Amino acid sequence: MNNHLHIKNGRLIDPANGIDAVTDLYIIDGKVAATGSAPAGFNAGNCIDATGLVVAPGLVDLSARLREPGYEYKATLKSEMQAAMQGGVTSLICPPDTDPVLDEPGLVEMLKHRASKLQQANVHPLGALTMGLKGKSLTEMMELTEAGCIGFSQAEEVIEDTTVLLRAMQYAKTFGFTVWVRPQDAHIGRGGIAHSGPLASRLGLAGVPVMSETIALHTVFELVRATGARVHLCRMSSAAGLELVKAAKKEGLPVTCDVAVHHVHMTDADIGFFDSNARVTPPFRSQRDRDAIRAALYDGTIDAICSDHTPVDDDEKLLPFGEASPGATGLELLLSLAIKWADDYAGMQHGAAASSTPLARAIAKITIDAARIAGLKVGQLAPGAPADVVVFDPAARWTVEASALASQGKHTPFLGYELAGQVKATIVGGRIAFQR
Repeated sequence: MNNHLHIKNGRLIDPANGIDAVTDLYIIDGKVAATGSAPAGFNAGNCIDATGLVVAPGLVDLSARLREPGYEYKATLKSEMQAAMQGGVTSLICPPDTDPVLDEPGLVEMLKHRASKLQQANVHPLGALTMGLKGKSLTEMMELTEAGCIGFSQAEEVIEDTTVLLRAMQYAKTFGFTVWVRPQDAHIGRGGIAHSGPLASRLGLAGVPVMSETIALHTVFELVRATGARVHLCRMSSAAGLELVKAAKKEGLPVTCDVAVHHVHMTDADIGFFDSNARVTPPFRSQRDRDAIRAALYDGTIDAICSDHTPVDDDEKLLPFGEASPGATGLELLLSLAIKWADDYAGMQHGAAASSTPLARAIAKITIDAARIAGLKVGQLAPGAPADVVVFDPAARWTVEASALASQGKHTPFLGYELAGQVKATIVGGRIAFQR
């Protein structure tokens, strides 16, 4: 069988290598062989005409819950892998808050094996930082890494005993592991369901103050100063928190951070009349916070955008706001919502280097920048790189409807929105895994 694939006439955007031009891409045996002109002896067994389309590295998503093992009633590997393909996501990182928790090498190996059998997106699990995510005793990080974990996290569970987090960071530093932290205080804002502000007060909803994020950040940065451990901060939500991250980076601390794509666009006002689709963790904050997130993406304070894909079933979502499970589906929205950020920010181009278009910057945040954080050799199309590619139409518009989503989780605050950017083909390891 001929393993040569030719993608021709597309606008190739590869931020890692500074390419943004109409040119051809040549793939041999699952690897990028060349861009521009065909390598010697190339004989296309398959060809995709990408005229008028963008050809980019497959997307790298820093947080996608696949709900297996343990929560198959919410979603299955099969449904969520199909969602990843429709969204152009070829590599995804899944948090450890499954049931059972990913705290044993056998569980990690089983998940990786089941995912690889589907031959779709590459799945890279995060291991639990503590046994059972209970925040008491550390997991065997070395064994979990050998089983395939690329970092360690507590997901949404907070370590109450700071000494445990200190030990975890010391251990991680010794072996060069990355600790992934969602900054939230163990006590302030516990039980809160909306951003502390006038809106939550008016609606009578328990609040989560910005202080919950900033106090946790102060603690994390002190521990980083003491240990030198590399920390990735997940799902930043506030202007004040981003100021602290900016200062920490300026100081030279080894920290990176991401934001969930829905936080780039939504504010607490989008809760509207108690819309449980807008119940997410961390909560949507004020317009000032949302604007700070957009600016921080632009100036590089925020390193990457993730989908924070969290499929929730009807039984847990179609409830009063306070009782509904937090979470939104995102794998199939990541590309379109990143493009929306680029479109909204095209007007700010005067302050930036003209060499990088807003679209190229948005693609960088969901490809190479995310890959670097996760320590993965993907997210770019240099010769020899894995041929993980997405081909999409940046102008094609589609409406976010439950029926349009492959994910078993049909709940998102963007239901009914019309978005630009539709995936036409997703290629994983040189194989066309999805074509619309």
